[in-house]
Amino acid sequence: MKAVKATLLYDGLGNVLKDVYVVFDGNIMDVTKEKPKEAEIIAEGVVTPAFIDGHSHIGMERYGEPYQEGEANEQMDAVLPLVDALYSIYMDDKAFKHSIEFGVLYSSVLPGSGNIIGGKAVFIRNYGRDIEDAFIQYAGVKVAFGYNPRSTKDWKGTRPSTRMGAIGILLNWLIKTRNTIALLEKGKKDPEEVEPTVEALIPVLKGEVPLRVHVHKEDDIAALLMIKRKFGLKITIEHAGDVHSRETFEKIKREGVPVIYGPFDAHPYKVELKHEDWKNARYLLEVRPLFGLMSDHPVTLQANLYLQLRHFIRLGMSKEEAIKIITYNNAKILGVDDRLGSIEKDKWASLVVWNGDPFNLENYPTHVFAEGELIHEADY
Repeated sequence: MKAVKATLLYDGLGNVLKDVYVVFDGNIMDVTKEKPKEAEIIAEGVVTPAFIDGHSHIGMERYGEPYQEGEANEQMDAVLPLVDALYSIYMDDKAFKHSIEFGVLYSSVLPGSGNIIGGKAVFIRNYGRDIEDAFIQYAGVKVAFGYNPRSTKDWKGTRPSTRMGAIGILLNWLIKTRNTIALLEKGKKDPEEVEPTVEALIPVLKGEVPLRVHVHKEDDIAALLMIKRKFGLKITIEHAGDVHSRETFEKIKREGVPVIYGPFDAHPYKVELKHEDWKNARYLLEVRPLFGLMSDHPVTLQANLYLQLRHFIRLGMSKEEAIKIITYNNAKILGVDDRLGSIEKDKWASLVVWNGDPFNLENYPTHVFAEGELIHEADY
């Protein structure tokens, strides 16, 4: 057994404990005031759960490689539910090492937003040796509303030139899949006759797999929620950076839809971000739907994910609640809160030891543990 002494423990659930020991092997075995007698105390400092990035393209758009070699978007068609982000992740991307050094051990990696249906999202370990070792589980199917899918008219396949065109293409496939499900249930169609694209969308129409929807503008969110209700879809809203009213977040909360918000600190380079402002997050905090945070790496660097929390703190959130956003909240939205997101008994021993409060700019992780193994120790 191993242990770390937490002079201050942010447990990921919105609590702060002082002078406790976290005892672990591969999983957390105990959090106790008593000094453990049979455990080696490896480190001491401020302790947080490992950070989780709710939305990124890490390993697909890579450090030190020409942008032409990036693989976040497949250009062969606008509707690609069979495309799998896992197969375009390269674990030798140096960004993974930098993320680990700053406590970000897990990533939700999605295809980009150039397609209407971009493919499968995947949840991975940043410390995996290769993609098989890194893989934890799938995390939904990427869909994009707004400017991006109508900006790719020179790509292959059927491409929209308007928002209504993009939504029309999406509706075509949702209706086609819904009709196929009805025929299968009535025995009027054999499963072998179902084309692969429709087959990949059947779990989405049954509400078994979430759509992870790139969407910024309030009208696009309204359209998305209308389509969600019509087809009984399970969705998460990804970004919402242009939302500049309380009313839209209230609508999202009424629908029970989680939000993976952000990223902060990115350049608003397109018209669907003309209302983007870090102060918009005050509406998010006033309403409080379930929300997490993203880096959208490489749009902002994943290693700097925790620095984005300063905006929430400036808007009145406590430090312990801010930590929760990139630990437990992201874990819950991504469906991994049974293993990750908080420092509790029987969860994975993935935690970070800091030389002081992580919200002080001069502080940094001294020890990073992943599933009980020390994977980073600061040497300066």
